[in-house]
Amino acid sequence: MDVSATSLRLTVRAHPRSSQARLRWDGQTLQVWVTAAPADGAANLALIAAIAEWLDVPRSAVRIITGQRGRTKVFEVDGLAALPRAFDG
Repeated sequence: MDVSATSLRLTVRAHPRSSQARLRWDGQTLQVWVTAAPADGAANLALIAAIAEWLDVPRSAVRIITGQRGRTKVFEVDGLAALPRAFDG
């Protein structure tokens, strides 16, 4: 995780095709379970939506920097002042 004045980089571990969508933040890596399959970018779009909702930012502020096709990804989030502490839900 890297925080600057205008954006934040966040390491995410994706879990596509999950039976239930959920998030877990341990202070270092955000684990995201999404119900979407990793076909045609559906899981990536679901990840973006889940991260945007969790951080209360617009979807357009969240983008994948690395890991487009892998399970471990780095996202950049614009306009974020602070991160939540530990979260499991």
